Amino acid sequence: MKVLGVAMVGAGFIGPVHVEALKRLNIPVTGILGVDEAESKKAAAALNLPKAYANFEEVLADPDVIAVHIATPNRLHFPMAKQALQAGKHVFCEKPLSMTSAESAELVELAKKTGLVAAVNYNNRYYPINLHTRRMRETGKLGEIYHVCGSYAQDWLFYQTDYNWRVLAEEGGELRAVSDIGTHWLDLIHAVTGLEVEAVFADLKVVYPVRLRPTGEVETFSGKMASEVQTEPVNITTEDFGTILIRFKGGARGSLWVSQVTAGRKNCLKYEIAGSNCAVAWESEKPNELWIGNRNEPNQNLLRDPALVDPAVRQYISFPGGHNEGFPDSFKQCFRSFYNYIEAGDFSAPATFPTFAEGHQEILVCEAILQSHREQRWVTV
Repeated sequence: MKVLGVAMVGAGFIGPVHVEALKRLNIPVTGILGVDEAESKKAAAALNLPKAYANFEEVLADPDVIAVHIATPNRLHFPMAKQALQAGKHVFCEKPLSMTSAESAELVELAKKTGLVAAVNYNNRYYPINLHTRRMRETGKLGEIYHVCGSYAQDWLFYQTDYNWRVLAEEGGELRAVSDIGTHWLDLIHAVTGLEVEAVFADLKVVYPVRLRPTGEVETFSGKMASEVQTEPVNITTEDFGTILIRFKGGARGSLWVSQVTAGRKNCLKYEIAGSNCAVAWESEKPNELWIGNRNEPNQNLLRDPALVDPAVRQYISFPGGHNEGFPDSFKQCFRSFYNYIEAGDFSAPATFPTFAEGHQEILVCEAILQSHREQRWVTV
C-alpha cells in the first residue's frame, strides 16, 4: 500500500492499537503525539516510531503526513479533526466524531468542501462474520428483517473506585455508556441490516452518582489492577447502564441494552436479527462464529473460513479457516478499506468505510436517546 505517512494523535489504550494495525498493513507511521512531550517520547520509543511530536501544530506541519489518526478524549475530536482537514490532511477519527451534532455537521460539510477522505472508527463492521451477515441481507438470504435485539456489556466500571476521564461529562459528553459502546452496536446494526433509526425510547441509569477518583490518574483498563491508592469523590452524571427501544424506518423494531457495570463481561457485543427467511446471531467474544436459525431444518453454526463465507468477504480475511482473527484484525481491515480508497484516488466513488456523515448520524441518534430519557417519551431522530 503506497501511503506517504500517517501520524498518530493519542497514546492511550487505543492509539497503540491503531499503530500496530497500520504497521501490519505496511503503512508508514511518522510518529505519535501524546498528552505531553514525556508521553510522546515514551510512546514513540515503545512503538519504535521515528518521531515524538511536541504538539498538534507540529503534526499538521509535517510534509510526510497525508493522514491523521485521532484517538484523544472526545472533547478534542472536533477541534483536531477540523484543524487537520483545514491543513489538507485526510482524517481517521475515533468515535464519537464530536460532542454535539452541530459540531459533527460542521465536520461533514468541511470534509465535503475540502474533498478529503474522512472516516470514523467503527471497526466492528470489519469482523468477517459481520461482513458475511451483511452480504446475507444484500443477497436476500435473510429476507425481510422483522426485528433486531442486542447488547453491549463491559465490567471495567463495576466498582465505585473504577475511574477514567470517560465518566466525566465535560470530557466525554453527556452520554457515556451509550456513546462509548452503544454507538458501536448502533453502527454495526446499520451497516449489517441497512436499517436507519427513526425513533427511540430510552431509560438510563447512573449506578454510581459519586465515584472515587485516584489522586493520580489510572489508565482505563488497568485501574482495577492497581494497589491501594488515595481517592477523592467526584460527582458523576453519565450513565452506567441503559435500555433503548428502537423503531427503524420501514417498520422493523429493535431493542438494545448497554452496560459498563456487568461483572464478568469484559467486552461483549451481541446481536440477534430475525428475518423472514432465517435468523442470525453473533457476539464479539466469539467473533469467528455465526449462528443461523432455521424453522424447518437444522440450525447452523458458520465458522469464519474463506472457503465458506460470501466471496465478496474473502478480501477481509487474512488467514485460513481455524486460524482465528479478532479485535486487532478488525482495525487492520477497517484501515485497509480506508487507505485502499485513498490510494484508488476516486473520491467520488461510494465510500467503503464508516464516513463522517455516518458518525454525524450516530450523534443525532445519541441526542435523541438523551432527550428521550430526560422526557420519558418516544423521540424522533
